[in-house]
Amino acid sequence: MPTVLLAIDDDESHVERQIETIAGLPFSGEALTVTILHVFSENPSGASVNQLKTARLARDRLEEAGLETTFAERSGDPAAEVLEHAKDEAVELICVAGRKRSPTGKALFGSVTQDVILNAECPVLVAGDLETEFET
Repeated sequence: MPTVLLAIDDDESHVERQIETIAGLPFSGEALTVTILHVFSENPSGASVNQLKTARLARDRLEEAGLETTFAERSGDPAAEVLEHAKDEAVELICVAGRKRSPTGKALFGSVTQDVILNAECPVLVAGDLETEFET
């Protein structure tokens, strides 16, 4: 069964775009499982992925679209953990959210999405707001 890794953060608008993108993928009759992954960079209270509003939103909406979902969580550097999870679980596709950032912002602070795109061993789908992402 093919697996898509949906790497989410706490931003509802990002997750909404990712849900729409995954739900709109053309499937060739094969069942698809979506693993909803959240990487905790800091988690002193011991929160779990299923406590996150964005994770529950993704699960509910994807299941309404007829897709099977599972939760996963990791701790550490988000890009490294997304890549490690994808490798460990042999996922076929990683879906991340794009966000508009200046070239200076990307150079100074890096980008989880950029790191995942450049280092993934499988295809990466970036769900972004086309009206925002390509403004000139």
